[in-house]
Amino acid sequence: MVETTCIGKTKLKEESISERKSVNLRAYINQRHNYLLAKRIFDVTVSIFVLVFVFSWLFPILYMLIKLDSRGPVFFVQKRVGFLGRSFPCLKFRTMQVNAEANTKQATDDDPRITRMGRFLRNSNLDEIPQFLNVLVGHMSIVGPRPHMYKDCANFSRVVDSYKFRSLMKPGITGLAQVKGYRGPAQSFDKIFRRYQWDTFYVRNANFWLDIRIVHYTAMQTLSYLLSKFIVIDDVPSTAAITNEWIEPKNVLN
Repeated sequence: MVETTCIGKTKLKEESISERKSVNLRAYINQRHNYLLAKRIFDVTVSIFVLVFVFSWLFPILYMLIKLDSRGPVFFVQKRVGFLGRSFPCLKFRTMQVNAEANTKQATDDDPRITRMGRFLRNSNLDEIPQFLNVLVGHMSIVGPRPHMYKDCANFSRVVDSYKFRSLMKPGITGLAQVKGYRGPAQSFDKIFRRYQWDTFYVRNANFWLDIRIVHYTAMQTLSYLLSKFIVIDDVPSTAAITNEWIEPKNVLN
């Protein structure tokens, strides 16, 4: 009898927590209804523009370069954690040699699996262009916390409490953590936690003007890298330094 009562209380507690989460999510969406609608219109409009006027001519060029550089498919498709923890197939141009650890091991700066063409694609952010297809169908947004592969998400959740809070927003092609300099592998507590803080700041304070500025600085970063391959650019300010103009760190890490 006691055991049955305990089980009943546990079920009620779980239902209560689930109910509170549902209410909080509804409140979060209701409070940001106009912003989320504008964000979706922006996502669809920009995605169509990029796919028609950029991807259409860039894809054949990158297709040939990737194929000439290494064997394997042009696209890399990986299951990632998306909105509210839902799984979705995330698209990228392949930047590594085909390997058995692609879904479990993070890439490092000097990772021997990364191809010559892959390094260029990663540094220029061009490997993410296929994700505009993910945005168009609704899996992602242009701006939001970057989507993680499942193993990383599980590992980070053990290190940082409430890590899954960042999934209240759709994952993005770019995000606040990225323009603040937290890109690539997160293999220490500091890198994981700092990235999480920027992501949660974005979830709490997301607005259309903030999205526009993040897109602007991401475009600047990509353009600066591409131009540096052909001309010498002196005194190019770092992205982290630029973003300090509009977000003070002391107001973020809370």
